[in-house]
Amino acid sequence: MLDTSLPPLSELAAAVAPGTVLLNRGDAVDRIVHVLQGRVVLGVMVDGHMAHQLGVVEGPFWLEAASGLLGLPHAVDAVAETEVQLQHVSVADFVGKVQAWPEASHHLLMDMAHSQRQQTEMAVSRLAKDADARCAEWLLRHAKATDQSGHLAVKLTERKRSIAAQLGIAPETFSRVLRHLRERQLISGSGRVLGLPNPQALRELAGV
Repeated sequence: MLDTSLPPLSELAAAVAPGTVLLNRGDAVDRIVHVLQGRVVLGVMVDGHMAHQLGVVEGPFWLEAASGLLGLPHAVDAVAETEVQLQHVSVADFVGKVQAWPEASHHLLMDMAHSQRQQTEMAVSRLAKDADARCAEWLLRHAKATDQSGHLAVKLTERKRSIAAQLGIAPETFSRVLRHLRERQLISGSGRVLGLPNPQALRELAGV
């Protein structure tokens, strides 16, 4: 007898035509998309076109599963390059299955999801943003509250050369950007601790 006590894991496979937008960057993840067959372009769209291509994936492949696991919006745009066969799995079902795994396996997958998300965000930032915007986004991502009033600051625990490499810019460019941000009063302080007196202006600069 068919067990109907659990909801179905996925919908039936559906075919979509080349050029179909499968994911929109910034949209909430309401379901996890599983590409069974076909090629999908990942990147950043501008005015309805893939202006910055991050890469191409081919099924079988889970699109943005990490975002669904972490409860975050989509980090990239995705467009079908060929005809694509898809299945959609609800986020609740997907997360529920993962949470049912042994604890060690669950923690490992979540760590991998965090790592993938961070790498994807950095790759998108390099593609679509200039040095100032990348630096502003990096500062916001690493900011922590310094007191109960909510003032934010970033402690530079790595060498500037290493941070510049993460941002895909030269160390000299990183130093120049920090100087410009300081002149615009978007950061304060010197040495290893940088205050963020105007987080909203930094967010506008970063485009987040």
